Amino acid sequence: MNKIGFNVLAWSAGMSDELFPIIERLKEIGYDGVEYFIGAPDEDAYKRVGNRSRELGLGVTAVTVVSPDTNPVSESATVRAQALDQLKWVIDRAHDLNAEVLCGPFHSAHAHFVARPASVDEFARAAEVLHAAGEYAAQANLILAPEALNRFECYLCNTMEHLANLVQLTNHPNVRAMFDTHHANIEEKKYESAIRTIAPYLSHVHISENDRGTPGDGHIPWDNAFAGLAAVGYKGWLTIEAFSRNDPDFANAIGVWREYNDPWHIAENGLTFIREMSIKHNL
Repeated sequence: MNKIGFNVLAWSAGMSDELFPIIERLKEIGYDGVEYFIGAPDEDAYKRVGNRSRELGLGVTAVTVVSPDTNPVSESATVRAQALDQLKWVIDRAHDLNAEVLCGPFHSAHAHFVARPASVDEFARAAEVLHAAGEYAAQANLILAPEALNRFECYLCNTMEHLANLVQLTNHPNVRAMFDTHHANIEEKKYESAIRTIAPYLSHVHISENDRGTPGDGHIPWDNAFAGLAAVGYKGWLTIEAFSRNDPDFANAIGVWREYNDPWHIAENGLTFIREMSIKHNL
């Protein structure tokens, strides 16, 4: 069975010892790993959290975003250089966490728009920055898995077709791709065909309900998603990404204005749901 993880963004985007009781309980529940957001500035905290995760026997993945000041698609060479510097810093923190995969929409600035579709030049600029980041990530034995987001959060990569094109342009073995069931629910026609499109590069999957609450409680076509992953022989992480207002600053930044489910309801019931669906579809 694929390894199952849980993203602690359901509680906090921070990085501190306050995460210890959360990850200890996730281990007790039965999770194989945890996913952390990389953004907090305390560098020593990443090492402490990484060490505690390793002591618990938890695998680690990580997620990050970039801002307009560190936008890989910017026309400004200075901003693109800052983007690479930021990604290198994030890769260093992922290494401190002992992470296997760094995912997220770091191909372009999150929720930053220019009132037009993405251009060929923007894809080329993103690929250039990601290739250089891939070179750096290779030294840390880290896979970069950029993410396609829905049209309300991103304009560069909305679909698996967009994302596959970007990965092909990047042309680096450490730059792969991820699939998120929430964003696919908005942008893709069919889960199975979307998964087939990204299958040659697929290295990470976010399990996320349509409302960002407990997987299995909403209307995501889960049978299609798990059947599609099984059909391409996916062997990577299945990581629940769900949100709450526990961390108000982060919630405000991503437009989370209400509670969906209690984080522990999501963690406990979501793990059971993934295990049941994986068995059902021989994943």
